[in-house]
Amino acid sequence: MAERPALLPHPRVGGAFASPVPPGSGWPGDPAGPATPVAQAPDDVARLAAAAPDLATLGAASSVCRACPRLVAWREDVAVTKRRAFADQPYWGRPGPGFGDPAARLLVVGLAPAAHGANRTGRLFTGDRSGDWIVAALHRAGLASQATSVDAADGLELHGVRMVAPVRCAPPDNAPTPAERDTCHPWLRRELELMPQVRAVLALGAFGWAAFLAAARGFGWAVPRPAPRFGHAAVATLARPGGDPVRLVGCYHVSQQNTQTGRLTEAMLDDAVATAWRAAVGGEGAAG
Repeated sequence: MAERPALLPHPRVGGAFASPVPPGSGWPGDPAGPATPVAQAPDDVARLAAAAPDLATLGAASSVCRACPRLVAWREDVAVTKRRAFADQPYWGRPGPGFGDPAARLLVVGLAPAAHGANRTGRLFTGDRSGDWIVAALHRAGLASQATSVDAADGLELHGVRMVAPVRCAPPDNAPTPAERDTCHPWLRRELELMPQVRAVLALGAFGWAAFLAAARGFGWAVPRPAPRFGHAAVATLARPGGDPVRLVGCYHVSQQNTQTGRLTEAMLDDAVATAWRAAVGGEGAAG
């Protein structure tokens, strides 16, 4: 008989959790419950995403998705093998739903949960250096309640900002396949549909930039031709039929590869956040 996984306490709230964390077992911020429907295939993702009436329902369904076998196997293997520094902690080991203000005017679009960051903590940009960088920048801009993002029960709140990942499971080598990206796309698309008040998007990296452009085209928005190219501080204006335009702002990803080498500095990140926020609230200085 297979050995039952050890139950371990959450580092802040205690309790006893398996790795991966079953939905509805009391993990802080878990949007799902035992009865939340589970997508097992791409068609399920499209159906459940389209049917979600609000962000809470969407987050719950996306947080239990099992439509990509390779990603499911990877995220759960990481949750069991763990990193030595976190061996005494349970790992979330599930997809990372959107996080932040449901009435946000600024959307931050990354790539995917980090294996030992959001895949461990259950909240996007939480528990690793990438999260430290973007949350500290949002805090400096007055858009986050605190400068650190440690775990899902640390009290962090975002003001006017929401974070999403185009691929919601941690992928091997941070490299989802095109098929995995496409399977996950309906979650992102529906999140955008449920946030008509968004006026600006901060794309952290070329992957997030391309994913948002794909979603915009799917909505029938007017995307410039040729397609806007990603670059740090690049800005593109997307025309939304019957609504205000949306500004897409590019920023190098807050990965350690970029931040430790100096390709992305705090000043560069702060400038990108400021540009995106001015666009989100209708300020000047974000033309493109």
